[in-house]
Amino acid sequence: MPQQKALENLSGHIERITFHSQDTGFCVLRVKVHGKSDLVTIVGKAATVTNGEYLECQGNWVNDKNHGLQFKAEELKLVPPTTSEGIEKYLASGLIRGVGAHFAKVLVKAFGAEIFDVLEKSPNRLDKLPGIGEKRKEQILTSWVEQKAIRDIMIFLQGNGIGTARAVRIYKTYGANAIDKIRANPYCLALDVYGIGFKTADEFAQRIGIGKTSILRAQAGIRHVLQEFASNGHSAVLEEKALKSAVEILEIPEEIIKKAIELEVQAENITVDNFSNENFLFLTPLYKAEDLSAKHIFRLKNGTPIWGNIDSKKALDWVENTTGLVLSNSQHAAIGLALREKVFIITGGPGVGKTTIINSFLKIVRAKGVSVALCAPTGRAAKRLSETTHLQAKTIHRLLEYDAQTRNFTRHQFNPLVTDLVVVDEASMLDIVLFYNLLKAIPNHAALILVGDVDQLPSVGPGSVLSDLIKSECIPTVRLSEIFRQAASSQIIVNAHRVNQGQLPFLNQDEDIKTDFYLIQAETPEAIQEKLLYVVTERIPERFGFHPLRDIQVLTPMNRGGLGARALNQCLQTALNPRGEPKITRFGTTFSVGDKVMQVVNNYDKDVFNGDIGRIKIIDLENQEVHIDFDGRMAAYSYNELDELMLAYATTIHKSQGSEYPCVVIPLATQHYMLLARNLLYTAITRGRKLVVLIGQMKAIGMAVKNEKTSQRVTKLVQRLQNM
Repeated sequence: MPQQKALENLSGHIERITFHSQDTGFCVLRVKVHGKSDLVTIVGKAATVTNGEYLECQGNWVNDKNHGLQFKAEELKLVPPTTSEGIEKYLASGLIRGVGAHFAKVLVKAFGAEIFDVLEKSPNRLDKLPGIGEKRKEQILTSWVEQKAIRDIMIFLQGNGIGTARAVRIYKTYGANAIDKIRANPYCLALDVYGIGFKTADEFAQRIGIGKTSILRAQAGIRHVLQEFASNGHSAVLEEKALKSAVEILEIPEEIIKKAIELEVQAENITVDNFSNENFLFLTPLYKAEDLSAKHIFRLKNGTPIWGNIDSKKALDWVENTTGLVLSNSQHAAIGLALREKVFIITGGPGVGKTTIINSFLKIVRAKGVSVALCAPTGRAAKRLSETTHLQAKTIHRLLEYDAQTRNFTRHQFNPLVTDLVVVDEASMLDIVLFYNLLKAIPNHAALILVGDVDQLPSVGPGSVLSDLIKSECIPTVRLSEIFRQAASSQIIVNAHRVNQGQLPFLNQDEDIKTDFYLIQAETPEAIQEKLLYVVTERIPERFGFHPLRDIQVLTPMNRGGLGARALNQCLQTALNPRGEPKITRFGTTFSVGDKVMQVVNNYDKDVFNGDIGRIKIIDLENQEVHIDFDGRMAAYSYNELDELMLAYATTIHKSQGSEYPCVVIPLATQHYMLLARNLLYTAITRGRKLVVLIGQMKAIGMAVKNEKTSQRVTKLVQRLQNM
């Protein structure tokens, strides 16, 4: 048996961090070691490393076949530097917000090695320094306290096998008591901290001694199962199905999970409800949202509209004379019905006159002095509603006056909206929780009109609100299908309707004929990607004048794979923004100035929501912030919040809901077969305003058009409405 080599000791100052993984802690460091003229490469593991830190390690020298001689450390110990040069590098590393290279020099010149004691014990001494105001001082001191706490959390996490990338979020969620909170119930991480899943929390829990059959684990597991179903759009789960899933995931007896359900019901985290002699499990917020939405719908249906009885024939004649429009019979009927109802739905595809109906209706009721609130689920949809009605429209969150501090809406049943009529556009995007929050804020006397295309993909969040309301047959609904003459000249609109009816689109493959809808055939994923890059970067800008970043949006069925959003984003970023500087890499994505990015979770503090697209304007290296322009509204992100963003040169079709783009390019291949469905292709086509280009296989297009079977979401709103 070979004798194990004795470990050597090595120490020095970190001059450069070549690589550091926030997930595994693996790092490659260039270190100035006492007695050696050249920098030494040290590889090892550390939860956190900073330029200028003093490093003490034990290990052995190895001759790596690719990287040459390096010191492989078995153990790394990092301590704050003590020399002026090391301290300056340490402070200038970006460790403390508000301290860059210049101010690091100022601090070291003023306090030398005492600077850490000054920050810790006598921060008022900073007041004497030139160029430091109260705001900067506060920023520096807050950042110093935070980074110390975050480092402790990082070391604790890594010591228990968890990557440290989410340490800042954990600190922001739980504060200084984070470690105690996690020790008491590690499963809280999966519930409370974005980016940490149940599997990670479960592995951690078992490392710190929580048993596999622990009731705490079973409770967390059943909630995780329900959350997974909710993330796929379901409001409820059949109890037997939830039990089966939990048994498979947790690998523990069903009896323990049943007991866990009882405890979760007692704690009001889960609600059980019975339909047709079958028990369904709901996360309690979803149960309340669904149950109370049905009650609020019937509350609003009661009574007569505030505008009273209007002679619809006279009103319609007046609108036509005033606007010069000639309304069709179906539009006459729709407006006449809307004037008689308090809750009303208008649905239909593009080009069928939904906007004309709404504008005519609004003109009539506003002439009667009716106050109107217009809204939509997303910022882009609200902006488009403003443009088509020439009236102010808001996102639903803004209409309900979301308060970031209390994390609640200011408008609700006890402080209702001051309006006589609420109009919601893009209602197919409404999830059940947002719908409930809107309904409860509408006063008793007010009317509600929902406008949307029920054939599009359902909401990202749980529920099938628009579809369920129509299916219930409890709400008067007009379904428009007639394509108007002007719209019929657009191949985008004609083909969208053909796809929706299960027919192949008319495909123009002759690029010399100028139209607004094209197919470029390619048979392999590699060929599709190659043609897509050429079309986006050269062909469309040259032929149609569309800007590749501002005007063109690539929409793909999925995130993963060579034609997924992630891979396409990397290709398009390289092609369209090769010289963007500065660059920073966080959470596996490199961001640079000029990049097109998308918000992937709702951030109420920033008033930025899932699906919003912006452009990076500034990367502030000193303050560790990225400033993004979302349609004229700036939002600042700390580096540790960048997991909320993804590159958006390409995005999934699901994420494009509620948005329109001058031009969309859609890659389709049979490798997408799991997702190819009629409503997916229909939604993608209807996102394009002036030009749609399909690139891919005819077989894939055929598969999408034929596949009408989309997975039915488990919701109970229809039954609740019908049982009222």
